[in-house]
Amino acid sequence: MIIVPLKEGDNIEKALKRFKRKYDKTGVVKELRRRQAFNKPSEVKREEKNHAIYVQRMQITEE
Repeated sequence: MIIVPLKEGDNIEKALKRFKRKYDKTGVVKELRRRQAFNKPSEVKREEKNHAIYVQRMQITEE
């Protein structure tokens, strides 16, 4: 359960922003989407490898 303490004179918009930030950090939505469809372990490894290659290329082009 996510708890967002309210301070004296704190408005609802700020509290909602803090709640949304905490909710995003927990990764609930990401996990839910990941569990909706089964991915074979070989597909997961391939995606991780392709992502690592992409990140490495981006780092090389920045230098």
